[in-house]
Amino acid sequence: MPKVRVIVVGTGGIARSHIKNMLAQAKTTSVVGFVEVSPEQRDKTKALMRDLGIPCPPFHGSIRELVKAQGVADAAFICTPHKFHFENACDCLRLGLDVLIEKPMVLNASEAQRLIRLRDKTRRLVVVAFNGSLSPAVKKAKELLRAGAIGRITGLAAYTHQRWKTSTAGTWRQDPEISGGGFLFDAGSHMVNTSLELLGEDVAEVVALMDNRGTPVEINSTVSGRTRGGVTFSLTAIGDSMDCTSQVMVIGDTGILETGIWGERLKLRKIGTREFQPVPYPKSQGPWGQFLKVRAGRMKNPSPPEIGLRFAEMMDMIRQSVATGRVVRRRG
Repeated sequence: MPKVRVIVVGTGGIARSHIKNMLAQAKTTSVVGFVEVSPEQRDKTKALMRDLGIPCPPFHGSIRELVKAQGVADAAFICTPHKFHFENACDCLRLGLDVLIEKPMVLNASEAQRLIRLRDKTRRLVVVAFNGSLSPAVKKAKELLRAGAIGRITGLAAYTHQRWKTSTAGTWRQDPEISGGGFLFDAGSHMVNTSLELLGEDVAEVVALMDNRGTPVEINSTVSGRTRGGVTFSLTAIGDSMDCTSQVMVIGDTGILETGIWGERLKLRKIGTREFQPVPYPKSQGPWGQFLKVRAGRMKNPSPPEIGLRFAEMMDMIRQSVATGRVVRRRG
């Protein structure tokens, strides 16, 4: 099959990590252009390409400028700051590109709904780069849960902590106008999304607390809630920590499943045993590799924009609870 010709929109730190992974998939992928307005990020991306010994594709100031100069590619990977995700994705869809978009997909539920309508109108592919939804480990976990591997699900507990406050100081990630939120909305979004993925049903009610720790955005957050089916859950995100780690535990009456917020592992402990045992699952080549499988029709899209809408609606409930100091219940 011909290589997928892809442009990368935004070439900051997370994008360069993706670019390195994409270039390692040379049999299927051709990175043909970059969109980047920051001279600093352009220089860092050029340095990466030099280190890899690969000629650097051309840079452009906008998606339309790139298309005018180079023609339409097959796909785009959007890695810009959160505020620009919606506009970038809409431009790509209207120009006829399939889209892989970094999390969080957009800033709010209204943008998510509009993006879904445009996806339907253009009939292009949109995949959200939520590692948990794209993870073979999480897919395997969902299969085990449906098969009753831990019996009746009685609860879920998840946490993540990271040196986020210090590492993002002075960057756009702590500017709420550009980022849309702090640690829970950024890296913590993986915890929220993977937890919702494993719970497998709508959230009925939540109550939340947030602490900005002297910054313009939330740094530490705790969220408790209940699903429509009555399963309680607890999520904790601490962005003022010394390192980065995570855990998601789905608790049942005959066992416990354990993974990370990125779906990077999977373990199972059955009733009557003392230790968690690793559960085998297929490996993947990351979000881009999974996107290619979906695009080729080899896999149903596990992370469509509806997943981005689900996250946005959950964040709306969390923020309303923080603002009012009350339990917030889903309407309808």
